[in-house]
Amino acid sequence: MHINADSLELSASRGPVYGPLTFEIGDGLSVLRGDVGSGRTSLLLTLAGRMRPGAGELTVGEYRLPHHLRAVQKLSSVCGFAGIDDLEDSVTVGAALRERRAWLSPWFSLVRKLNDVDVAQVCRPVFGSEPIPHAGTIIWDLSDTQKFLLRITLALMSGPEILFVDDLEQVRSRESRAVLWGRLAHIASESTAVVVSATSLDADLWDALESHPEIVDMTHTAAQPELIEESR
Repeated sequence: MHINADSLELSASRGPVYGPLTFEIGDGLSVLRGDVGSGRTSLLLTLAGRMRPGAGELTVGEYRLPHHLRAVQKLSSVCGFAGIDDLEDSVTVGAALRERRAWLSPWFSLVRKLNDVDVAQVCRPVFGSEPIPHAGTIIWDLSDTQKFLLRITLALMSGPEILFVDDLEQVRSRESRAVLWGRLAHIASESTAVVVSATSLDADLWDALESHPEIVDMTHTAAQPELIEESR
């Protein structure tokens, strides 16, 4: 799963949101680094086919955007986005997983209530050795690590080829982020590419990973002036 952006940019009524940016992202685990206010979240949503770019060229896999938005939406999933995949604290883990399964199933399917065995089966590929909560556990009672792992689990239930994770730093604990980096690296080593956004690099936490992620720095990927002129 490769992503290629050439002079990609987006502007709003108040000015530029991001770009112009030129970069490539390959398979495995990648980190999109950008300062606060650099448009990282909007850029991730653009790459995931959830937002249209204003100018430039973008291909995700074999699809060119914005012409194939729906195709890119089907092959990707998002996690960690405020207002998009927030968890409802008052529901149980089993209920959250059941709702997601029902959403992904044909409308005529009957999706039964999940028990502890079902929850463990769904969560184990993401949680790894981390404690898997019981089906009846209220999300409010989960640790920050478990909550984020649950969000990843819900995002992966659609079987995406690429997962976009926004703002991993919203998990404040370094110990928790170390666990999350390890699990995301494991997911990326399987069949799902992972792109994570961040304002700073947890380079010291990556020492425990088999390989460091690929870095795309938004401050170093701006298109050169001649490229900007050619694209306008």
